[in-house]
Amino acid sequence: MPTQGSSSFPNSNAVYAQSKPSWDTTVAAAQRLVATSKSGSVINPAELLGSDLALLTTNIRRLLGSDHPVLKSIASYYFMGSGGKHIRPMLVLLVAQATSVGPTPLRPETPVSESLMNAPIPVNSPVIHFDPALPRDASSSAKTSTSNQGQILPTQRRLAEITEMIHTASLLHDDVIDVSLVRRAKPSVNAEYGNKMAILAGDFLLARASIALARLRNIEVVELLSTVISNLVEGEFMQLRNSANKSASAAAAASEQKSAVQDLETQLPASLAPASHQAQTREFTSDVSNQRFEYYLAKTYMKTASLIANSCKAAAVLGGSEAIVADAVYRYGRALGLAFQVVDDVLDFTVTADEMGKPVNADIKLGLATAPVLYAAEQFPELDTIIERGFKEDGDDALALRLVHQSNGIARTRDLAAAFCTEAVEAISVLPDSDAKKVLVQLTEAVLNRKH
Repeated sequence: MPTQGSSSFPNSNAVYAQSKPSWDTTVAAAQRLVATSKSGSVINPAELLGSDLALLTTNIRRLLGSDHPVLKSIASYYFMGSGGKHIRPMLVLLVAQATSVGPTPLRPETPVSESLMNAPIPVNSPVIHFDPALPRDASSSAKTSTSNQGQILPTQRRLAEITEMIHTASLLHDDVIDVSLVRRAKPSVNAEYGNKMAILAGDFLLARASIALARLRNIEVVELLSTVISNLVEGEFMQLRNSANKSASAAAAASEQKSAVQDLETQLPASLAPASHQAQTREFTSDVSNQRFEYYLAKTYMKTASLIANSCKAAAVLGGSEAIVADAVYRYGRALGLAFQVVDDVLDFTVTADEMGKPVNADIKLGLATAPVLYAAEQFPELDTIIERGFKEDGDDALALRLVHQSNGIARTRDLAAAFCTEAVEAISVLPDSDAKKVLVQLTEAVLNRKH
C-alpha cells in the first residue's frame, strides 16, 4: 500500500508504517466471516485456492536463490514464514479461475514449458541462479491446477509470484524513502541492514521478477507488468513533488499538478472517479479544486491500483481470454485498488489510535491532503490556505481535523469508496457465475466495510 513520507514529522513515519491498515487485515476479516454477505454465503479464498496460494512463498524463495548469502537473506526477508496474506497474488489466482469457466477461452497455442520458466540464469551470471535446494515439486509451475471451480495455468501461478515480488520490492524502496523502521510487525529491511542494502535488495527483486516475467513469453503481459513498475516510481515522484511544492500559489501548484498528470507515460482517463461520481467532481467550485482531486486520484492509481489492475488483466491475457474479459478484470482491479485507499483515507479521520493501531490523522501530519480534506475545503475555503502550506503551521492539523468533521467530506468520501466498489462489481458482471467470481465480489464488501 502507499506509504506517505515527509521530513516534517520524522518520528511519525516508523510508527505509521508499523501498523498501517493493509490488505492483510482486509483478507483476514473476509476469511473470518461465517455469516452471509450480499453476494451469498461467504467463501474462504485461501480454501478455494488451496495449494495454488499456499506454496506461493516457497516458490518465491526458490526464484530468489543466490550464492551470495547476504543478498539471499535480505531478498527473502519478507518471504520467511507465512509472509502475509498475499492479497495481490490471491486476486491474480481468483481472476485466473473466474475467467477459465464458461465458454472455453482462447488458450495459448504454444504453452510455456516448466523447464523454460525454471531454468537457471545464464552462465554469464554464475553467482545468481534459481535455488535448486528447495523441493522441485514445490514449483507452482509444475502443472495446470484443475477443479470444478475452473483452472489455473502454470504461467498464471508464476504471474502471481511475480506480482508479489514487485509489490515487495516497492515496500523495500518506500521504507527507505519514508524512513520507516517497522514493516509487518518486525524491523524493516532498511532498519535491519541499512538503506543501501535495502535498495539493492529491492533492485534484485525487480530484476528476478523481470527474468521470470520474460520467461512467460508473452509480450502483452511483459508490457503490462513493466508499466506497473513505471507507475510505482511515477506515483512516488508525484507524492514527493506534491509534498515539496508547498511554497507555490494554489493556482500555480494546481497547474503543475495538471501538467504532471497529463505528462504521465500511462494515459489515464479524463477522470478516474467512478462514472456515477464524475458529476460530483465537477461540483468543485474551482478548477484548482478539480485539479487537486484528479491529482490525488492519479497518484492513488499509480501507487496502489495499477499493480492490482494490470496484474488482473495479465492473468486474463495468459489464460487466453478475449479482450472484453481482460478489460473487465482490469477495471475491477483499478476500482478495487482505488476503493481500498479511499477507505483508508476515511479511517484516518474516523477511528481512534487504539482502534487503528497507529497514530491517526497521519496524512495531515505528513502534509498530504486526501479526499476528506479536499471535499471539506468546498464547504470551508479557509482549508485551501492550509492545504497550500502543507499543514505546517501550529494549529493547522487541529483546525483541518475540526473542519473535516464539521463538513460532509467524510460522507462524500465514503460515497466515493462505495461507488468504486459498485464499479468493480459491475465490471466483472460479464464473467460467468463461479465461486471465484463470488469471492471477488465479497472482497469489495470487505474493503468497504472494514473498520481498521
